[in-house]
Amino acid sequence: MFKNPEMVLLIASIILFLSIFAGKAGYRIGLPTLLLFLGMGMLFGSDGLGIQFDDPHIAQFIGMLALSIILFSGGMDTKVADIKPIAPQGAILATVGVLLTTAITGGFIYFLLELIGDKYVRLTLPESLLLAAVMSSTDSASVFSILRSKGVYLKENLRPALELESGSNDPMAYMLTIILISFIQLGDMNIGKAILELIVQLGIGAVAGYLFGKLAVFVINKMNIGNESFYPIMLLAIIFFTFAASTLIKGNGYLAVYITGLVVGNHKIVHKKSIGTFFDGFTWLFQIMMFLSLGLLVNPRELLPVATIGLTVGIFMIILARPAAVFLSLIPFRNFSFKGKLYISWVGLRGAVPIIFAIYPLIAGVEHAGLIFNVVFFITILSLLIQGTTVTQVARWLDLTDAPPRKDGFGIELPDEIKSAMSEIEITAEVLCHGNKLMELTLPDHTLAVMVKRGNSYFIPKGNTVLQENDRLLMISDNDEALLQSYESLGITDYTMKKN
Repeated sequence: MFKNPEMVLLIASIILFLSIFAGKAGYRIGLPTLLLFLGMGMLFGSDGLGIQFDDPHIAQFIGMLALSIILFSGGMDTKVADIKPIAPQGAILATVGVLLTTAITGGFIYFLLELIGDKYVRLTLPESLLLAAVMSSTDSASVFSILRSKGVYLKENLRPALELESGSNDPMAYMLTIILISFIQLGDMNIGKAILELIVQLGIGAVAGYLFGKLAVFVINKMNIGNESFYPIMLLAIIFFTFAASTLIKGNGYLAVYITGLVVGNHKIVHKKSIGTFFDGFTWLFQIMMFLSLGLLVNPRELLPVATIGLTVGIFMIILARPAAVFLSLIPFRNFSFKGKLYISWVGLRGAVPIIFAIYPLIAGVEHAGLIFNVVFFITILSLLIQGTTVTQVARWLDLTDAPPRKDGFGIELPDEIKSAMSEIEITAEVLCHGNKLMELTLPDHTLAVMVKRGNSYFIPKGNTVLQENDRLLMISDNDEALLQSYESLGITDYTMKKN
């Protein structure tokens, strides 16, 4: 069948269509889209409709490409101003938290299999730690899709903290996975050398990501291509170059692309809106491809024999290992309340990354790699079913939901090429004391009132337009400092300002 390219395209398009519909349904009812995409892959796999896909190298390559784009896009959407107050906590959770999760869970797995060794293959302590390491990182992308679909906002800066952790904890889990595989195969490991290698990989990855991010901003802003469509393609090439080059010079490519995205997203670049739209769609495409390939790779019938150990370890991670790692990691900090730490603990979802990391032992030929992969896959499904479907409700139970930020009256953004300040003001009784016509308001030169929102109506004002209380005005000015001084003299305190 797969020798026929038309049939391949037909089947692939059908799977994509069904995945999109499944994702839309999951978004509406609060199910993580990852779970549904994995389910679609399993449905079409060898134990389902019969598509044979058993090449872990291809799945790993797809995962590598997808993670590069997903991490870059996540960094690009993260505002430094939002994560700055909780940067130390996020960094500790992404490093020490992952290490503690690996140690606690690995120890539990080792003693559990020693206890029930007659029913299951016994894993050595390094193999138990490897199993724990590949699933020690969290995936919060599905969490935030649920929160957005339900319109939930969180207190205590929880959302940026979780975004920072989920975007930056993959490198630590990756390094632990590679180090433990090496130790299992060679039978010897110098702890000092392993720690040094970890520091070098993270350091080179961080520096390379920052430099490549700066280079990307410079190239995009200085290179006049002419065709706007080429800019996101050029940025895509920079992403893959960053990952490959950082890895080849012994840095961590995953951390590098995340930081590159962080740098690019927090600088002004030309065509930023169209580039962002491109990457939104491209990120979803690669997520679907990654999840489907992982779903195709697993044989559901092989999950049943590991159900007992998967259920036991999964519940242990949710109830004990993750909370212990979070509370221990955050001991030096006072930013989060007890309830906040509980919520961070609950949102420690397993996602696509643990499954991808579980492919590494398969490719390396590690003994019991098949068991490790199936257990990780089972625990990922368990985590998404238990935690992924309850993140909204748990936030409400813990009284951590916040009021949504007030939306702007117009929802208009200026292109980055226009170097002006745009603001929205609300007309109050105090403002009307200075005059009820637009021409009577003292405003600086090079300032225009371009639109008025009155109730649900919008119109373009003139100089003699009579203003009413609760009107909202959209203002554009080349002199934002003088405009703010005018607002102060007019008694305007309710305004929003966006500067390019």
